[in-house]
Amino acid sequence: MIITYHGKAHIKLQVGDLTVACGPVSKDSKSKQTKYGADIALIPLDMSDYNGVDNVTHGNKEPFVIKGAGEYEYNKFFVKAFSTPSTRDGKEYQNTSFIFNLDGIRVLYLGVIHQMLAPEHKEIIDNVDIVFVPIGGDAISLNPYDASKLAMSLGPKVIIPMDYTEDLLPIFLKESGAKAKTEGIENEISEKLTLKYKDISALECVVMRLHEM
Repeated sequence: MIITYHGKAHIKLQVGDLTVACGPVSKDSKSKQTKYGADIALIPLDMSDYNGVDNVTHGNKEPFVIKGAGEYEYNKFFVKAFSTPSTRDGKEYQNTSFIFNLDGIRVLYLGVIHQMLAPEHKEIIDNVDIVFVPIGGDAISLNPYDASKLAMSLGPKVIIPMDYTEDLLPIFLKESGAKAKTEGIENEISEKLTLKYKDISALECVVMRLHEM
């Protein structure tokens, strides 16, 4: 699985010919935008920074869009999704988090989650290998302290922070006990990360930072 970080909560996952876009930035957003063709688009929040189906529709690819709580299947790609409330500028939103298996790795993409998980959410998650967690600390996402607490509580093999600012990232890394190197894997890595299950099977709560592409 190839993981690319495009800023905000936009994560691109690729396995062979399959491309999954998580939280792509919309053309209406003032944030950095990236355009490519995706097979599947996971939309965590109906805001322009996170609902950019338009930017991942390209060439002959028009993605299958998944948003909102439920269970979904598309070409043998299975997704469970659950929603949690969020408020911004006095308006109520629903953030959607997604759990799925890709290339033998169980992935939890938390989207723009703003609160700790309830027991029923953890039952849906069950177990997880990689967690993508937002640490922006703004009105709609977790602060770095709670983000670290949440991610560590799930016991994943790898934790990847997203939607962060440079001033908050060190707080998250300190709270998570991240070191320059853990189990031979560098904490500071490039824009793309290629992982197979065998690479992470022996790890426990290792934080890997992806630089924005």
